[in-house]
Amino acid sequence: MVGIFFQGVVLGLIIAITLGPAFFSIIQTGINRGFRSGLFMAIGISISDLVLITISYFGIAHIFANPNNKLYIGIIGGMVLIGFGLVTFSRKPEVLKRRSANYVTPTKIPGPFAYIVKGFLLNIANPFIILFWLAAMGWVSSHAEKGELLNYAFTFFLGTIATVFATDLLKSYVGNKIKPYLRPRIQLWINKIVGMLLMIFAVILIVRVLMGW
Repeated sequence: MVGIFFQGVVLGLIIAITLGPAFFSIIQTGINRGFRSGLFMAIGISISDLVLITISYFGIAHIFANPNNKLYIGIIGGMVLIGFGLVTFSRKPEVLKRRSANYVTPTKIPGPFAYIVKGFLLNIANPFIILFWLAAMGWVSSHAEKGELLNYAFTFFLGTIATVFATDLLKSYVGNKIKPYLRPRIQLWINKIVGMLLMIFAVILIVRVLMGW
């Protein structure tokens, strides 16, 4: 089982270096909101991965057998990413907000649950993530011995999720540590770049599902 666990770790490392929406957003969250907020966002991402892995285990391939379903899910996911991108693009660092004549001191700071939900939605909005986990589950199914699929899948994906979560924490930690060295204007441009990247990912997602449809 140790070997199976480390196979999952390898997959987790591959996911960790994949430049997707979650990759940039969790670093940006660490910069703007600190390590703690990045931690809760990482928890949300991991929860969404666990949900998708569970769904993949029980099988939802028939949902994607209908091209219309793939189209609708892709467009909805793309619109969610565009929404996140617009919010991120327009967000200003707190220092610049305070300099504005119209600045109003916030009465409520987003709590842990808000970042968990953000991480969950940001990750699950991309239907290709579902396809990825379905493919990974297919690989696991083809390598598991008869009657051992549950144990094999549990051990394999435990390694994957643990690795993804650990690397997400590292990204948030790095983002938080480099924050003191980033001037407000640089933080502003990071927000704009991350926002544009999220919207670019969304457009690519929508184009891909439309071409496939």
